[in-house]
Amino acid sequence: MNVLVIGNGGREHAVVQALKKSPRVNKIYAMKGNAGIGELAELVDVDYCNVKAVGDWVDAHKEIDYTVVTPDDPLALGLVDELEARGHRAFGPRKNAAQIEASKAFSKNLMKKYGIPTAQYEIFENYEEAKAYVETCDIPVVLKADGLALGKGVLICKTRE
Repeated sequence: MNVLVIGNGGREHAVVQALKKSPRVNKIYAMKGNAGIGELAELVDVDYCNVKAVGDWVDAHKEIDYTVVTPDDPLALGLVDELEARGHRAFGPRKNAAQIEASKAFSKNLMKKYGIPTAQYEIFENYEEAKAYVETCDIPVVLKADGLALGKGVLICKTRE
């Protein structure tokens, strides 16, 4: 089996290392990969956030039997959906399931709806309403951006200022 791994971080490096140990895997491609992954897999220079370009590349490379998608951005953009719609096998959540990681507001509302314990939260789209809330909430307060922020979308505010 020939496998394409999407991504270029530590998570993808670990996936490639694990796949390399499988006697069922003949060849591994990594889009975009990194120098370390390049020692284990053939690197492919395609922007994995361009779901159409990835789909076109996989279409053109019939030797790819399976694609593993792990980065948040292409999952949230629907890369697994795109590949499956083209008849390719892919591992990773579809776009509708990736919302749980891609949108903090979606996740919090989902937890509330199904009684999953989570910290108290409020969601604001209006700056003045958010500012008024901060004047009365307990401090410290955690501020999270909705959407993907590569692990940098959280502020722990220890003062109202």
